[in-house]
Amino acid sequence: MKKIICSLACIALIATGCSKNDEDYVSLAPEEGEQYSGGVATVNNATEEAFGFAYTGLTSDQATDFGVGNSFFRQTWVSAPSSTTARDGLGPFYNAVACASCHFKDGRGRPPMYDGELGRGLLIRLSTSGINPHGGSMPDPVYGGQLQDNAILGPAIKGQIGITYQIITETFADGTTVELQKPIYTINNLGYGPLASGVMFSPRIANQIIGLGLLEAVPEATILGFVDEFDADGDGISGRPNYVYDVLSDSQKMGRFGWKANQPNIKQQVAGALSGDMGITSYIFPVENCPPGVDCNSIPNGGSPEITDISFDRMVLYSSALAVPIRRNYDDQAVLRGKQIFGDLNCIACHKPKMQTGNSYIISGYANQTIRPYTDLLLHDMGPELADNAPDYLATGSEWRTPPLWGIGLVQTVNGHTNFMHDGRARNITEAILWHGGEAQASKNKFKELSTSEREDLLKFLNSL
Repeated sequence: MKKIICSLACIALIATGCSKNDEDYVSLAPEEGEQYSGGVATVNNATEEAFGFAYTGLTSDQATDFGVGNSFFRQTWVSAPSSTTARDGLGPFYNAVACASCHFKDGRGRPPMYDGELGRGLLIRLSTSGINPHGGSMPDPVYGGQLQDNAILGPAIKGQIGITYQIITETFADGTTVELQKPIYTINNLGYGPLASGVMFSPRIANQIIGLGLLEAVPEATILGFVDEFDADGDGISGRPNYVYDVLSDSQKMGRFGWKANQPNIKQQVAGALSGDMGITSYIFPVENCPPGVDCNSIPNGGSPEITDISFDRMVLYSSALAVPIRRNYDDQAVLRGKQIFGDLNCIACHKPKMQTGNSYIISGYANQTIRPYTDLLLHDMGPELADNAPDYLATGSEWRTPPLWGIGLVQTVNGHTNFMHDGRARNITEAILWHGGEAQASKNKFKELSTSEREDLLKFLNSL
């Protein structure tokens, strides 16, 4: 009889997932409202369209602007002259024919799957030693600050990006091994002579563009409150802001956007992408990118500028008003355990879970919102393995801005891949964590000590974002 009772008790313990040491286990609980990552600008959608919804509180005029901006973002630009006068002026040199080529469904780009595949979201910034009059990096004297790997009919293509990979093996404490692939970049078939001696390559992947307006609405004082440039608290984390040139105000401003926080606001980010990625001039960047020996004035353009001011401003509004998808499974016990592990690893030192927007913004409903982007928008030294060795304003060659994590669990659904980090080298979240070094080395080391079940819980949490 005793054996039967013991057996029944054991079965009960197995069924409840408990053991003798788990009798005092207390269920974890989510924070109130933590599923609403974007505050009022949170959308309840987890489909392949999850990144493409507008904040529902836009005014009627803003909603109209959003719709028009969306069409300019998604539709293809063509070379001039064309009957499509609103969208001609592509090039003469470009990486993509539409914003959506790189930000497919407002999501994340990826590296090419084979040599010669174009316009999927990877570009190469070029710089040489020295600082320009505005504090930024000096471009290659012939090829400029970005390699455009395509051209309209007529001019020679500047060059083509080549990628090979070096395998690096990481081993977890439990013996599990992971092979990382470190990209090595070359630029081949140069159309205008050699690159400058010592030119630096900085690969950048197109990121998802949800929640940008919410990040712009966060007060500068809040971001500066996260700064610990000299690691006063001794935790090994020393985030600092980048200060960059703002064209319209002709002054230095704190950078918020881009992989090295090299853009001060959404407006300049959009203008820079139109200019650098597509060769479209705007009132912020009205000059074409042409290498010496190519007379851009002899090549038909789409006007001066090629995108009208009102169309450009509508694209900016569109980029500012994209809502953030709601969290999935946020109250699941495994997800909550993963959230706890995320904190225990001190990932939250850079990926700040929560912050408040300010009292006013161009989209009035964004004011005074609690948002959960999991970023501090600051620069951090990520170690030599991730370094591009290319300074960008105050950012050193090994510093990168902390990317927001909201939406990370939907990239597979929206974009059909899970390539992460600044150049898409990580093929999944585990690889992305293993690429962390520098200030994040201690957190990475702790991650490698986790058990299989703990790693699974952590990934469930990250995929819920």
